[in-house]
Amino acid sequence: MTFPEPSMILKHGLALALVTVLSLPAMAEDTAPDTAIQNFTLDNGLEVVVIPDHRAPIVTHMVWYKVGSADEAPGKSGIAHFLEHLMFKGTVKHPAGELDRLVTEIGGNGNAVTTSDFTTYFQTVPADALATMMDIEADRMRGLVLTDDVIGSERDVVLEERRMRVDGSPQALLQEETTATLFQNHPYRIPTIGWMQEIEQLNRADAVAFYDQYYAPNNAVLVIAGDVEPAAVRTLAEETYGKVPRGPDLPARVRPSEPVQDTKRTVSLSDARIGIPSFSRTWIVPTYRTAEPGEAEAIDLLSEILGGGSRSRLYQQVIVKDGIGASAGASYDGGAYDPSGFTIYGAPQPGHTLPEVEAAVDAQVALLIKDGVTEAELNSAKARYVRSMIFAHDAQASMANLYGSRLASGGTIKDITEWPDRIRAVTAEQVQAVAAKYLNPAISVTSYLLPPETTGAQ
Repeated sequence: MTFPEPSMILKHGLALALVTVLSLPAMAEDTAPDTAIQNFTLDNGLEVVVIPDHRAPIVTHMVWYKVGSADEAPGKSGIAHFLEHLMFKGTVKHPAGELDRLVTEIGGNGNAVTTSDFTTYFQTVPADALATMMDIEADRMRGLVLTDDVIGSERDVVLEERRMRVDGSPQALLQEETTATLFQNHPYRIPTIGWMQEIEQLNRADAVAFYDQYYAPNNAVLVIAGDVEPAAVRTLAEETYGKVPRGPDLPARVRPSEPVQDTKRTVSLSDARIGIPSFSRTWIVPTYRTAEPGEAEAIDLLSEILGGGSRSRLYQQVIVKDGIGASAGASYDGGAYDPSGFTIYGAPQPGHTLPEVEAAVDAQVALLIKDGVTEAELNSAKARYVRSMIFAHDAQASMANLYGSRLASGGTIKDITEWPDRIRAVTAEQVQAVAAKYLNPAISVTSYLLPPETTGAQ
């Protein structure tokens, strides 16, 4: 198995690993009038991004709120995700179930996602249904109706979700404990779904207070991608979202900071359901919003070169050449609002041991820190990243996700459009420098997922 990044998202009842926001760069904007990406802000503060794509008569409609589980008050863990569930309970104008019914009837799909840093609601539908989606989404931005009966029944749903997705999964339990160990003070240490004992206490007053504080147009980003004209979208946005009153001005998102990491920590879990042992080692590293200029790009390329795929050092050495690993790789969550995690991981092939794989993975990290990376490796990694813009532009949902998640996490459109050039500018010396600076085993958190009666040292 492989370990996801410390951040987790809750997708309307499903737990998924958080995809790095900037893993896919933005393609340079087409200058043609009908395809150029446009950005404007309504009078009530709602930021709007329009990404025309006329290849098919469909549209992706997304609303991103700049609030996630890391913004929750102490003792109220899970309220962001809980409110995501409650947002489907309806308004006076659009009762519960109407949105899902309409989307299903027209052959579309829709859902919602809660992360540490943002919450988003989305639908992909035929283009002629966009006005309806905008009307419903704008209505529930301030018109949500919550009763004690709704609160109680949906809280039970969330509790059962936690039992199934976290308490019932050794991998999820270990990940939760690993994250709580990695972050000693920052709220990223608290699971997005919340701690069980705190979810049980969430009530209507908690939900209404969170909703009233954060769900407003001046704390949101609207992204429309697909078969649309920007002028028409502006008109629809003004007729729907533009009528929603501006909410209170929110203070800057300043979360508790992490103390200096100065210890090596280990988290182990043995479980009868585990047949193949595995390990991960994680460090706190800066992200695109928090890093010094060029550092995040260098860390991104470090992750790709070290363990980003079948051409990476870990894959080629540990799996292909040594033949001892069933899996080996690295990951970096560079899109988080605050500092996040860089992880290496591995699991053995039958006939080999976890310590063999761990030592082989560590050896590749040490070698990279000592000798750096070659220009060929670096250029190949850059090419893979820059070429990925083609795939991003090929799927309207990918482009909507890219822009929405970046803007909701403190970035700008300029950040996205300039990203390929910043990647191209990274030097081999920069990649070696960030590896040496951040991948210090003495300040890491190592996790072991083991069959019964084994230890990480065996």
